[in-house]
Parts: sequence; C-alpha cells; structure tokens
Amino acid sequence: MPRLASLLIVLGAWSIPSSAQFGFFDQMFSNQQQHQEPQNVRSDSSWYQAQYEGAQCSHYLCPGTLSCVHFPHHCPCAWEGVEDKAELGEGIAICGSKGGWQEGEFARKVELARKGVL
Repeated sequence: MPRLASLLIVLGAWSIPSSAQFGFFDQMFSNQQQHQEPQNVRSDSSWYQAQYEGAQCSHYLCPGTLSCVHFPHHCPCAWEGVEDKAELGEGIAICGSKGGWQEGEFARKVELARKGVL
C-alpha cells in the first residue's frame, strides 16, 4: 500500500506543473483574443457632440453628415449610394431609400405623398 501511495504522489506531482503550464497558455491566449475583439461604439452622444462642436464651418453644418454647406437643403444624404434626396420646398430636404428600379422614384413617391395620393 505505501508503494501505491508514493506512486500516486509522484503522478500528482507531475500533473501540477503541466496543469499550471496549460493554465498559463490558456490565460495568455484568452487575453490575446480579448485584445483582438473590436470595441462597440459608445452608447451616449458625447463623441458625436464633440465632433459637431469641433467642426469648422462658416455657413451651415449639416447635423447628419457634418458637411459644411451654404444652405440646409444642400446637405448631402449620409448614404448617397443607397439614398436619394428630395427637396420639399422652403429649404427643407429629406433623404430616403432608393429602393426602386427607376431613377428619381423616391422623389416621385414623396410628391405623391404630399398630394395625399400615396
């Protein structure tokens, strides 16, 4: 029986350094993965407000794109590749999804909505 106990002690002693070694590598690689994950953007508006307040513009600063233009209705759409702009008059413009097959379809839908047809 004492021989079995000493054998178990020897086997136990060998497993301690190996588990400590693998624990070290697990921790090292898990820390590395944490550093590679991208950070989410902030959930408050402080970043946007700082950008807005720091922007230099002697005319009108578009709130959606931070573009500097002469008049508010000259503001570009934020996603020009997928949005069209329609001017409503009195210096007001809106952007909406292109979402159609024909050129200017968004502007036509806006006009139909203004007339109460759509």
